[in-house]
Amino acid sequence: MKLKKPLILAGGLTLLALGAWCTLLFVPKNNAEPYRLRIEKGQGIASASRALADKDIIHSRYVMLGTAYVLGIHDKLRSGSYKLPKTVSTWQILQRLKDGRPDTITIRIIEGMRFSQMRSIINQSPDLVHDTSKLSDAELLAKVAPDGEIRQPEGLFAPDSYEVDAGSSDLKLYQLAYQTMQRNLKSAWEERQSGLPYKNPYELLIMASIVEKETAHKDDREHVAAVFVNRLNIGMRLQTDPTVIYGMGAAYKGNIRKSDLQRDTPYNTYTRAGLPPTPISLPGKAALEAAAHPSNEKYLYFVSKMDGTGKSKFSHDLNEHNAAVREYILKKK
Repeated sequence: MKLKKPLILAGGLTLLALGAWCTLLFVPKNNAEPYRLRIEKGQGIASASRALADKDIIHSRYVMLGTAYVLGIHDKLRSGSYKLPKTVSTWQILQRLKDGRPDTITIRIIEGMRFSQMRSIINQSPDLVHDTSKLSDAELLAKVAPDGEIRQPEGLFAPDSYEVDAGSSDLKLYQLAYQTMQRNLKSAWEERQSGLPYKNPYELLIMASIVEKETAHKDDREHVAAVFVNRLNIGMRLQTDPTVIYGMGAAYKGNIRKSDLQRDTPYNTYTRAGLPPTPISLPGKAALEAAAHPSNEKYLYFVSKMDGTGKSKFSHDLNEHNAAVREYILKKK
């Protein structure tokens, strides 16, 4: 009988402790707002639980630590960002970490966008840490490519859909897009056809950016590239409106006038020979491939068919082109 009472007491205390532990583990805690838990590479449950306890997201750091060791996940946390709801239990958090599926977001950068538009999209994403938003274009590029020779960012970032961890730095997204473009451009340059009038990969990139702005129709890209390559080869000015528009900057209001074509800027290919000084957009892989592999046609002109297909009519000489203008633009045959 003497041993029975202490055993009963010990058992009761154990049940009480177990009940308290389960309460702290399973009962949700109501917080003011959702919380984003960021797990860095190599971070374990000790620092993660400390961060949650410091923000008063969990009832007990020690309950979280002990349960994590029992589950065997104390040192197996996958890096990334985990968004926790306002009402959440320690057990739910541990299960989320055990599953190892951090939140990701997709940022879509569309072919033909300008770098300024890319920056606007990234700056407006609420799920990124905006470490670069106050940097100038030159300062941002210096962080992305400190050893790069080009100091103007236009065209240097690949348009694509990028899946990144929510809560990650926007600088990582820029670095990813820059590295992707470097690979795409390197491939296009190394596989380019012979005899093209480009001195270096950057000139191929400039041409691709023009092709990207001139057509989105897959059947026309190689012919558009051929027109501009043929013009360069005979010393003819490119005379492409998208470069003029780019050079106008904020002065462009949606319409291009004859006076705009006559006003000289570094990007006005009606007043200046050769390629513009930089790309005018972010070209996709298809535009890069077209610039590297223009068609063998000797086209010198093209005009939109204005039929809703996005296709153009290509011509070998001015007489042919004028006839196409009458047919498709003036609607006269």
